[in-house]
Amino acid sequence: MTHRIKITQIRSTIGRPAKHGRIIRSLGIRKMHHTVEHNAEPNILGQIKKVSHLVKVEEV
Repeated sequence: MTHRIKITQIRSTIGRPAKHGRIIRSLGIRKMHHTVEHNAEPNILGQIKKVSHLVKVEEV
């Protein structure tokens, strides 16, 4: 069984590389302090690792 994780954007993508903004969007995050839930799958964890300085991750 896969674990669920909550991802919240805590820092802005302004002034960051465009790739970071695209990763945030692909995670389903729309704006600051928006929270989404995903299964802890390798592709999601890889995206989180790339933008770890912009998001907060919690286990559900």
